[in-house]
Amino acid sequence: MARTLPLGAVLVVLAAACRSDATASGDTGFPTPSTAASSVVSAPTSPGVAATTVPTTPTTPPAAPPAEGPNLAEVRLELAEIGTFDEPVALVDRGGTLYVAEKGGRILALTGGDPLEVLDMTDLTESAGERGLLGLAFSPDGTLLYASYTNNDGDSRVDEYAMGTGPEGTADPATRREVLALDQPYGNHNGGHILFGPDGLLYLGYGDGGSAGDPERRGLDPRTLLGKLLRIDPRPSGDRPYTIPADNPFADGVAALPEIWSAGLRNPWRFSFDPATGDLWIGDVGQNAVEEIDLVTAAQGAGRGTDFGWSAFEGTDRYNEDQESPNHWPPIFEYRHEDGGCSVTGGVVYRGEAIPALRGAFLFGDYCARGINALVADNGQLVDAATISEEPGQIVSFGTDATGEVYVLSIGGSVFRLDPA
Repeated sequence: MARTLPLGAVLVVLAAACRSDATASGDTGFPTPSTAASSVVSAPTSPGVAATTVPTTPTTPPAAPPAEGPNLAEVRLELAEIGTFDEPVALVDRGGTLYVAEKGGRILALTGGDPLEVLDMTDLTESAGERGLLGLAFSPDGTLLYASYTNNDGDSRVDEYAMGTGPEGTADPATRREVLALDQPYGNHNGGHILFGPDGLLYLGYGDGGSAGDPERRGLDPRTLLGKLLRIDPRPSGDRPYTIPADNPFADGVAALPEIWSAGLRNPWRFSFDPATGDLWIGDVGQNAVEEIDLVTAAQGAGRGTDFGWSAFEGTDRYNEDQESPNHWPPIFEYRHEDGGCSVTGGVVYRGEAIPALRGAFLFGDYCARGINALVADNGQLVDAATISEEPGQIVSFGTDATGEVYVLSIGGSVFRLDPA
């Protein structure tokens, strides 16, 4: 049975009129994004940016959400272990086959028998602290694999590999192509989650570069990719390894780097788009006091040009007084370390069929606190929150299969599917 989250957790429920417009102008803080492009436009060229023509509407329109909403009080579930792995950190679906990324550098396909090794990157990375293989994504047509990791020098990389056909297909190491390279000044706050959004473009989340307290003030710095959510077309453009989408908020590269989609993030450890609505959800790890969940609906731009406030704010608490964030987009939900937990793990919106009472709820966890939590939002406002399972512990990631059913990964090794009880 679901239980209400502890009273110490702060529910930030804000009327739409009270939430700052993510694209509102301001004299200080992160720059105002440029005006949105038309549906098909040519991107302006600036240093490091290749001109291109891209569609800005989703390649597949989101399905309409179900008429009935989630009812957390009615949720009854159990965790079915589908396998054990060596530090699993990501699970994704490709054509009905599930793939698990292990932090040490292996990617495995679950094909019914023993897991099939799809790619071995253990010579390129090492599991150490917040370093290792951190994210996995497949191109929308499933022909290309993208791996996000820290290399042996501790710097962030995203590589592309060609995939063989069918569920038994593996990645060809000889096709490896470096898509993005980002130096990391410290060993923590690497982020590293990647996914293809409903628009068919690649989104990448990076932390502020590490240490503590954002010492170099990177979170709100428009001239660094650290502390940001990025959006790119990972295919090359001319001599560039990737392409800047024409409708990125800073595509001309004048006010901010053109890859930037959102700013003011400390360490976005897992983000996702609701497959039914296109809404963007982010779990952003706090410093010493506050963990936060951010939500920007598709109608509000799904994060386009949004400033989430770090390090002017930690959650809704003022943090670095020398940082300004006049367009701060506050979290929809936050909880304090004194109430349990220390490192939020962002998750996914449940859109499966097996647990109807959960359909439409956002699920998340915390690395330091056991259990799975759920939030229910309506038009960007929080309406319910509960803990729906007391297990597992050390939650490091969530994933979904082709039918919308949800899986939860524990860094201890187990991967579970959420089943009805």
